[in-house]
Amino acid sequence: MELGKYNTLRVLKELPQGLYLVDEEGNEILLPLKYIPEGTDLGDMIDVFVYKDSENRPIATTLTPNIVLDEFALLKVNEVSDIGAFMEWGIAKDLFVPFAEQRIRMEEGRSYICILYYDEESDRLVGSSKYHEFITDEKVSFKHNQEVDLMVADRTELGYNVIINNEFVGLIFFSDVFRKMRYGENIKGYIKNVREDGKIDVSLQKQGYVKVEATLQRILDKLERNKGYLNISDKSDPSVIQEVFGMSKKTFKKAIGALYKQRLIAIKNDGIHLVKA
Repeated sequence: MELGKYNTLRVLKELPQGLYLVDEEGNEILLPLKYIPEGTDLGDMIDVFVYKDSENRPIATTLTPNIVLDEFALLKVNEVSDIGAFMEWGIAKDLFVPFAEQRIRMEEGRSYICILYYDEESDRLVGSSKYHEFITDEKVSFKHNQEVDLMVADRTELGYNVIINNEFVGLIFFSDVFRKMRYGENIKGYIKNVREDGKIDVSLQKQGYVKVEATLQRILDKLERNKGYLNISDKSDPSVIQEVFGMSKKTFKKAIGALYKQRLIAIKNDGIHLVKA
């Protein structure tokens, strides 16, 4: 059985307090009565999340936690005590984040990016908001324009630090940001560059013509819905283009240039027009 993860276990026996589940090695664990799915029988295989209760005993639940082992999530502080903070994470027992594992002192009611990890010294699952300490320093093998999962972390002088695939830290430069970025938000992104020093640049859109192709249909659809005309051109303000199409002015100009060459649109002083067949 793995703490902090989902485990598929077999129902071994039934007692007044719940079901005892067993893994392939014969280890048993209690699934309390209130978490037993309706219709569960002896011998059934069941997926459960394994953690430790307030007495540090392994216990199973069918509740869905907001975070699993070695992954990051935005968690809300339920309570702050004289030893640390206790975070809401979707199961009965709050997740403990000691003061020593707080990047900044946590406040009740606020939310922070945390990682769930196993602390060998205390033999328990613990949270930490010091995400940089859990990022791997292994050499990355990302490809240009590779799609990745991102979590928005800190705002810096250059842009936004993001956690990539729960393993690496990258940077989205302000020049590549064309939408509001929320702390702790999970979004898709694309690898822009891996520098010689190992630092990773990330973009919200694919680079080059691959990105432009993905926007062509969006512009055509907008024109169709607006009776074949939009009062927007390559001379429009970037903020207007972003609001209407959700893309940068540079990407927009490339896209309408491609559509113009394909004779699908006409670019005039008053905006862009759909060319009728």
